[in-house]
Amino acid sequence: MSHESAKLAKFLLEIKAVKLSPRNPFTWTSGIKSPIYCDNRTVLSYPEVRNFVADSLAAKVKEHFPEVDRLAGIATAGIAHGVLAADRLNMSYCYVRPEPKKHGLKNQVEGHMNEGDKVVLIEDLVSTGKSSMQAVEGVRNEGGVVIGVLALFSYGFADAHKRFADEGIPLYTISNLNVLSEVAAKEGFISMDDIEMVQQFAKDPHSWGNV
Repeated sequence: MSHESAKLAKFLLEIKAVKLSPRNPFTWTSGIKSPIYCDNRTVLSYPEVRNFVADSLAAKVKEHFPEVDRLAGIATAGIAHGVLAADRLNMSYCYVRPEPKKHGLKNQVEGHMNEGDKVVLIEDLVSTGKSSMQAVEGVRNEGGVVIGVLALFSYGFADAHKRFADEGIPLYTISNLNVLSEVAAKEGFISMDDIEMVQQFAKDPHSWGNV
C-alpha cells in the first residue's frame, strides 16, 4: 500500500465520498449488490483533497506517459479532474462523451484533437470499465491514440482489468478498494470483521450479494 493510495483512501472516507455498508448493501444501476458506494464528485468540494488528486494525476502522467500529447476527461465525472490535471501540466485538454451528441455538431470528443494525438484518458472511477471503453472508442473514432487511462479509484474487478489488458491500454489508479477497506478498518470506519466481506465483493461482485 503506497502512501499516496492510503492518503486518498482516508480522504475519501473523511469527506464521505465513499460509504461502506457491508451489512446493508447498496444496489447499483447494473443490479450488482455492493457494500460500497463511491462518489468522487464530492472531492471537488474540498480544496485540499481536490488539489491532492490533481497533483497525483499530473505526477502519474509524467511518470507513466511522458510522450502524451493531450489529456481527455471522461464525461461527466472525469471532466473536472482531467482539466485540473491538465492545468497542472499546462497541457492541451478535451473531454469525451459516452456517445456522440444527438444534435448540433454531434461531437463525441469536445475540444480540439489532432489526428494521431497520443491521449491519456482521465476517469474518476473504474468499476466494470464500460465508460472507459466507450471513451477509448470515441477517441479512436476521431483519430486519436489512447495510450493509457488514469483514475482516482478502482474497485479492482478482475474482468474490468482484463478489458484494459485485452485492449493493450495501461490503467493506473491513485487508490483502490482493497486499500480503502484496509484503511477503513484501521481508522475505525468499519470493523475488522467487515474488511474480508468488502474484499470478497471485489473478487466476485456479480454473486457477492446473492449468496
